[in-house]
Amino acid sequence: MSEGGLEPAAAACLFPGFEGRSAPDWLRRLLARGLGGVVLFSRNVRDAEQLAALTASLRAEQPEVLIAIDEEGGDVTRLEATTGSSFPGNLALGAIDDAALTRRVAAAIGGELAAVGLNMNLAPVADVLVDPATAIVGVRSFGSDPQLVARHVAAFVGGLQSVGVAACAKHFPGHGETTGDSHLECPVADTDLETLRARALPPFEAAVAAHTRLIMTAHVRFAAVEDVPATLSPALIGLLRAELGFDGVVLTDALEMQGAGIPGGIAASAVTALAAGADALCLGADVPPAQVEAALDAVVAGARAGQLGEERLRDAAVRVAALGAWAAAPQPRTDRAAGAEAARRALRVEGDPVVGEAAVVVDLRPEPTIPAGPAPYGLGGVMGVQSVRVGEGESLPALDATRLPVFVVRDAHLYAWQRALVPRQAVVVETGVPEWRPDGVRGYIAAYGSGRASLEAVAEVLRGR
Repeated sequence: MSEGGLEPAAAACLFPGFEGRSAPDWLRRLLARGLGGVVLFSRNVRDAEQLAALTASLRAEQPEVLIAIDEEGGDVTRLEATTGSSFPGNLALGAIDDAALTRRVAAAIGGELAAVGLNMNLAPVADVLVDPATAIVGVRSFGSDPQLVARHVAAFVGGLQSVGVAACAKHFPGHGETTGDSHLECPVADTDLETLRARALPPFEAAVAAHTRLIMTAHVRFAAVEDVPATLSPALIGLLRAELGFDGVVLTDALEMQGAGIPGGIAASAVTALAAGADALCLGADVPPAQVEAALDAVVAGARAGQLGEERLRDAAVRVAALGAWAAAPQPRTDRAAGAEAARRALRVEGDPVVGEAAVVVDLRPEPTIPAGPAPYGLGGVMGVQSVRVGEGESLPALDATRLPVFVVRDAHLYAWQRALVPRQAVVVETGVPEWRPDGVRGYIAAYGSGRASLEAVAEVLRGR
């Protein structure tokens, strides 16, 4: 590769985020220099009209730029962050276990992304829910059975890519193997390679067989394989290539996360990840322009100094460019009915949960996970009834005795304070992983998620419809 070709190749591998709802000048300049992709977050989204204008402005600078977003459905949504997703998440789809419906839901999500100019979705989560205490995975997983997860990952990939939106199976080789949150630390998994192959890899094998265009690495250390995060591991990325036969784009999880941190910061991590075999570098939500530029400079310098082979850099840039060409014409479509059907079919209902309109909702809400973020909506708002939110360490307020209480919990098996506040004869709605079933309650509903579609389905049951 010539000296002049190093910078465009390095730029092709970068996927930064940015502040605001219009493209800043620094981002436009990078696009003109060959930037391969951009990752959008909820802060970049006001409504469909604004988002379509934003993506069009990015594409005017670079027609085949990849524009990505996290739109998993359920608890993780960027398009509908203020109102809640119109589609249930993975655990709900896994509870139904209808792969055709999962494919339909994914195609509907992809069609809505395509309608606003997005051509890459950082989904589906392919992690197996090995331990229900893994809150960072939780309802984002299709379930605890590797084969069930595998068939739904394949269906989700197929649905997204049927409308020309690139799918990204994550987090390889399996974030479900640890309970730590790689946003805040670098978790260590004790899983040996044999167990990893049997338990964590089948969903990624299914994603490869379904021709997923991207796979995202995990910032998790699998010490039995190599004592560095998977994102920086030649051994694990080599396993993905050689053993699983993946020839698409390997994308890192956000390099700003603590789990990927090495001396030298994001710039050093960028060089190390590319040298390990990654092709595209998700930089993260809160990386300022100067650090994006520093990462670009570091990759160029690394190639010149031999830390990163020029052939390795060229190979990565070619893969990203090929993906940009493939995803240049996503196909809009609308199918909100798929989300409503899936949310209804996922519900597990026990006892007598009907409360009609004379209800009061008590929302026992823990701190949100970083991927989901805060949810300004809730069951009370969906039902249009009185609602109170109670957090850890807070006491229940006096409730209207003429109204039937509905207690909304999330992952109650993880939070003793939630379990302690639920009284007998209440109706309980579990919006997380339904591991705890309270005794003596009047009615119980497991929603397998807290997205708006799921809450609307719960509201129908509570009203007796």
